[in-house]
Amino acid sequence: MDLGPLEPHGVELITGLACFGVVFGVFAKFLLPRIEKVMAERDDAIVGTRDRATATRREADGIHAEYKAQLAEAYRELAATRQEAREQGAAIIAAAREEGQRQRDALVADAHAQLNVDRALATAALNENVRYLAVELASRIVGEPLDVFARNSDVIDRFFDELTAEHSKGTAA
Repeated sequence: MDLGPLEPHGVELITGLACFGVVFGVFAKFLLPRIEKVMAERDDAIVGTRDRATATRREADGIHAEYKAQLAEAYRELAATRQEAREQGAAIIAAAREEGQRQRDALVADAHAQLNVDRALATAALNENVRYLAVELASRIVGEPLDVFARNSDVIDRFFDELTAEHSKGTAA
């Protein structure tokens, strides 16, 4: 059988096989261990990077959870602070109202006391004027001075006492 250009020649075939064996031996002896070493390093780097990424992810998740817990605690503290501020504000307002009420009551009491004093003074002054006018009128009607009689008599005092009593009954009823 004639294979033409594909027909192997014995010497060439042996020489080719010998060269292939030498090249394969050199590759197997020197290059393959280096290639395996580089491949192992690459595999270790890939797996190590993945492991480090997983560890970093876990650490980041832990930090994130801690951050969320701190944020939740801060919100709780904020709510407590707001509630405390509201309570303090309400207490301050209540204290101010109470103080204002006390001051108002004191002013009203002072005003009532002053009105009573003024009423008593006005009543005394009015009684004195009425007394004077009554004696003057009686003196004109009688035709004689009654100043001395009025000073020594308690008729006018009884009249004012009766008038005060009637006035007290009228306001009480």
